[in-house]
Amino acid sequence: QLQLVESGGGLVQPGGSLRLSCSSSGFTLANYPIGWFRQAPGKEREGVSCISSSVGGTNYADSVKGRFTISRDNAKNTVYLQMNSLKPEDTAVYYCARLVGYYCSGLPEYWGRGTQVTVSS
Repeated sequence: QLQLVESGGGLVQPGGSLRLSCSSSGFTLANYPIGWFRQAPGKEREGVSCISSSVGGTNYADSVKGRFTISRDNAKNTVYLQMNSLKPEDTAVYYCARLVGYYCSGLPEYWGRGTQVTVSS
C-alpha cells in the first residue's frame, strides 16, 4: 500500500526553525519528485517546495526562498523540509506529495495526511 507520512510539525516562536520529514512505504521516494504543500485556515493549498527525482533539482515558492531548504536522504527514504526564520504567516498544515513523472512540473498523485506547523509567540 502506497503511503506518505509527514512528521516534525509543532509550535515554534517567530524566528525559530523546524525540520519536517516525509517518509514513504510501498515505494522508493528517490524515484519520484516530491513536493511540499501547505494549507492555512481559510486559504487554498499552495506549493511550497519541490525536489525532482534522480538529479534532485529543487524549487521554492517566493514566500519561502532563502528560508526553507528541501533535501533528500535516499538511504533513509526520506525527504526533508528545513524551515528557518519562521513567520506567523507560515502557520499551516504541511503536506508532502508524490508527483507524477520525474520533475517538479508533475501533478500530485499521492498525499500524506499532513503535519501542523504553528508559528506564534
